Amino acid sequence: MQFVDEATIRVQAGNGGNGCASFRREKFIPFGGPDGGDGASGGSVWLVADEGLNTLVDFRHQRMFRAERGENGMSRQMAGKAGSDTTIRVPVGTVVRNIETDEQIGDLTEHGQRLLVAEGGRGGQGNIHFKSSTNRSPRKATSGTPGEERELRLELKVLADVGMLGFPNAGKSTFIRAVSAATPKVADYPFTTLQPHLGVVRIETDKSFVIADIPGLIEGAAEGAGLGVQFLKHVARTRLLLHMVDIAPLDGETDPVEQIRVIEGELKGFDPELLNRERWLVFNKVDLVPVEERESIAKAIVKKLKWKRPWYLVSAIARENTWPICLDIQRFFDEQRRDAAEAAAAAGQG
Repeated sequence: MQFVDEATIRVQAGNGGNGCASFRREKFIPFGGPDGGDGASGGSVWLVADEGLNTLVDFRHQRMFRAERGENGMSRQMAGKAGSDTTIRVPVGTVVRNIETDEQIGDLTEHGQRLLVAEGGRGGQGNIHFKSSTNRSPRKATSGTPGEERELRLELKVLADVGMLGFPNAGKSTFIRAVSAATPKVADYPFTTLQPHLGVVRIETDKSFVIADIPGLIEGAAEGAGLGVQFLKHVARTRLLLHMVDIAPLDGETDPVEQIRVIEGELKGFDPELLNRERWLVFNKVDLVPVEERESIAKAIVKKLKWKRPWYLVSAIARENTWPICLDIQRFFDEQRRDAAEAAAAAGQG
C-alpha cells in the first residue's frame, strides 16, 4: 500500500433545523394557541483513531465529509429529528490542524480516541417558546444555526519507541530486518526506504518495543532536501534514537564524523529537542573491517565527537552484536517505566 503521511480534507457539520411557527387547529378549539416544535441539532463530524489503518491514502480520493442536517420543527409541539454524526477513521498517530489558523486541534495517539472537528448547528426554537400573557399568538420562530465548516490538514507521525537515524545506505533497513519480522526493502542505492516501516522487537513474552525504519537523511533535510521533513516528523514521537553510521564507507573519502555532525545539524534545525533526546551511536558494517582495527576506528570517531553516550559495533547483515543492542534498549525502557512509577508514587504521597 502506498504510504501517505499528509492529507487535506474539508468537513461540514450539519445545520440545525428551523423552529416551527404554527397554531393548534382542532374542532371546537378555535383559539388553540401556538404549538410549533423546535428544530433539531445538526450532526457533528468526528475523527476516530483506528489502529487497523497505517496510511492517509484514502483521503486522496474523498476529501469532503458532511454530517446530516437537523430536521425542522413541526406542529403539535413535535421536534425534528437530530442529524446523524459523521465519523471519519484515521490512523493512530494522526495530528489534526486547522489550515486557516494553523492551530493544532488535536493529536490522536490511542486506538478508539475520538476528536470533534466540526460541531453541528443548534436547532431553532418553535413559537411555543415565545407565548406570554401579553403575546398569546406569537408568530416568531428562530432558525437553526449553521454547522461548523473547516479545512483540515492531517499529518501522520509514526508511533514507535525507537527511531533510526542515518545517511542513506547506512544499513538501517538491514538492521531492522535482523532484529524484527519487518521486511523493508534493501538495496545498494540511496533512498531504498521511501516510507516508514515498523518492526516489533520481542525480547520476552511480555516485553517488546517498536522500532521504526524511516527514510535516510541528507544535508538540508530540515529545509526539505531529499525526503527531508517527511522523515524528521516521524522521529518526533520516539523515545530513543539509534544513530547508525557506516564505519567503512566504500569510497574511502566519506568522513563518518562529518556525517554524524551533518545529521545533528538537521535535528537541531528541525527541532532542537530532538538533539537532546537519548541517542546511541551504532557503527555498522564492521564485517568489512579487520577485527583488530574495529574498536580503534570507532574510538577515534567517538573521541573526535566527544561522545558520552553508549555506542556499539555491529554488522547488521551478519546479525553480529545486534541482539545485545536490543537487550540494552529494553533495559532502558524498563528503567524509564520504573522511574516514572516511582515519581508518580512520590507525587501521590506528597
